[in-house]
Amino acid sequence: NVPEDLTDKLLLASWGLPKAVLDKYHSLGVVQMFEWQAECLMLGQVLEGKNLVYSAPTSAGKTLVAELLILKRVLETRKKALLILPFVSVAKEKKCYLQ
Repeated sequence: NVPEDLTDKLLLASWGLPKAVLDKYHSLGVVQMFEWQAECLMLGQVLEGKNLVYSAPTSAGKTLVAELLILKRVLETRKKALLILPFVSVAKEKKCYLQ
């Protein structure tokens, strides 16, 4: 029941990420996102660096939205980013994952 104009945006490959990044996500079984995640990325000027506040239950996929926003901004602007995570275990997991 996804609108046609959103169907392509559900695929990670539609967001202009490098092949190495896509391959890493694909190796972890992440090929597409939920409709709400794509909608977050398309809100206003979020991809141009404007703020985004969103809320979802635990394990709903909030981190993927943040990762994609950070990756796109870092790759496009060649600037550094700071990702703050709530737990040491999550921070360690993301450190390995994003390297």
